Amino acid sequence: MVDSTDRRTRKFSEVMPPQPRQTLKLTNRGVPPSPELGPLEKLIGVWVGEGTGWNMIALPFHGASAPPAGFKFRVLMNQYSEELKFTFIDDDVPNRGLVRPGETDLDGIPVTAADQMVVTVDYQQKIAQVAAEDRPTSSGLAGAPGLPIHHEPGLWLYDKNRRAKDDQIKGDEVSLIELDVARLASIPHGNSVLALGRSEVHCGMPPIPAISGLPSGRFENVATADYDFRDAVNADPYLEPYRHYIEHPFKGNVSAPGFPGFSPADMNELLRFANQGVDIVRTTTLTVDTTRKSGGVRNAPFTVREAEPVSMKSTFWIQELAEKDEYGQSKLRLQYSQIVMLHFFRSREDENPERAAWPHISIATLEKVPARYALVES
Repeated sequence: MVDSTDRRTRKFSEVMPPQPRQTLKLTNRGVPPSPELGPLEKLIGVWVGEGTGWNMIALPFHGASAPPAGFKFRVLMNQYSEELKFTFIDDDVPNRGLVRPGETDLDGIPVTAADQMVVTVDYQQKIAQVAAEDRPTSSGLAGAPGLPIHHEPGLWLYDKNRRAKDDQIKGDEVSLIELDVARLASIPHGNSVLALGRSEVHCGMPPIPAISGLPSGRFENVATADYDFRDAVNADPYLEPYRHYIEHPFKGNVSAPGFPGFSPADMNELLRFANQGVDIVRTTTLTVDTTRKSGGVRNAPFTVREAEPVSMKSTFWIQELAEKDEYGQSKLRLQYSQIVMLHFFRSREDENPERAAWPHISIATLEKVPARYALVES
């Protein structure tokens, strides 16, 4: 028979009185003074665009007619609405390191800090389709209005010190620059992206360059005067979907007179169109590229085999307007242009051994939702 008074036989709960349950409260740190965020300062908050996003992508298409009547791809055009939310994470994420003898920055100043400090901003991108069409038609694969077509969580980083260096190539000129921003992204197709680049600040709005939406590896520049691709007599049938959208730009649900539409001839044209009559006082530009040193794209096996994303380059223009919002602050707009290059099935016909590269291009014009921000005590 067990003696209930024997201390050796008592349960732990009988010996140790219950302790009050401790709960941890997780809070975001407050947004620090603006200079600490560098070029990412204005991003914090929510940006929206209703039908002001445009996307073109070429996709393998099993249902296409056999050559010469058709080819195993289709060109898909989307008009979309977007919500892009940026949240402050930290302004001093430490990357531990060492100071090496004789190490200097690009200005020749000796490096004294061993650690790199990084500003980190989280983002969530949600995109829903407004209108879509494809050529050749896929009989429903383009999807209906309201269809969610993209979700992307990621991070923007700003290196406050100890920045990486890389070559900057402009025409025949090569210079060494510091890379101060980076973008990390995860896409539900099974892709992870690390793109590195540089920030710049401009008075007014810098020029937005024209970009072609044509695949590379076989085809000439769309601006070539005698280009057979648009020759009505000797047209290249392989590019008929692109020729169709150059001759009949995709306009989605927009019917306003003078609207140029979304064309593979110059896929940034609608960004410049959206800037007409807008008084832009100051612009912060963020340009990142996965082909930079240490950048890259990693993909799940199926996408590697069928339509492999091999690179991504994007430019974000954060615009401060002369117009004021309801709080008396400058209205903010955000424009971006992104080019993802896909490799799939058709071999290149130049001397490059890779597959042809097919541009997947997205552009948008967003406005920031006016808000007041207060520091949150942690």
